Amino acid sequence: METPSTLPSSVLADRLTAVRQNIDAAAHAAGRDPASVTLVAVSKFHPLESVQEALAAGQRVFGENRVQEAASKFPALRATYPDLRLHLIGGLQTNKARDAVRIADVIESLDRPELAEALAKAADKEGRLPELLIEVNTGDEPQKFGVPREKADSFIRTCRQQFGAKLQGLMCIPPATQDPVPHFRLLRSMAQEHGLPVISMGMSADYPQAIAEGATLVRVGTAIFGPRPPSP
Repeated sequence: METPSTLPSSVLADRLTAVRQNIDAAAHAAGRDPASVTLVAVSKFHPLESVQEALAAGQRVFGENRVQEAASKFPALRATYPDLRLHLIGGLQTNKARDAVRIADVIESLDRPELAEALAKAADKEGRLPELLIEVNTGDEPQKFGVPREKADSFIRTCRQQFGAKLQGLMCIPPATQDPVPHFRLLRSMAQEHGLPVISMGMSADYPQAIAEGATLVRVGTAIFGPRPPSP
């Protein structure tokens, strides 16, 4: 296996190094162990070759929005990279639940009872259940996925009963036009109240702030892979 000193030099690898350094710096500034923060490299809409380049640079955790796109990239890579972890981070339709359960290690977008039921049934059929995060719509934006704030506590309790330890934490995407920090603090507070260890928040523009507020997962795409190609 290649050592870091022999990894190929590339723009993507350099960006990945810069993001990792920023994560380390943000964690140290917050008095946290950098190892307590996991980088999820969001490869949605980027080609397989970019994923392979990130893998060659040592990245092992990836995020995809669409089940079909994830299925076209990742299953074949697991033979070479058995420690690869795939997070599904986009809104999930119930009719995609079985495919999602089959290929994902983590599903970050559990947000309604119908999806919970679909995932439970899919898990029974597939004989496996990924780790689950509940997506909270902290800004109560009608156009976004995520459980509304007023329903979040009840939904979290129901999912804890249904999924037990497989329910690992919470995820949010703050409104683009607002200061993200209050949303990060709200999500951290909810996670702590319910004893959930995983807090997925922060993207390319604000992941250092998210780390300062307790993020354990940061989802970074553009800062690693560059501008997102047009949606196919």
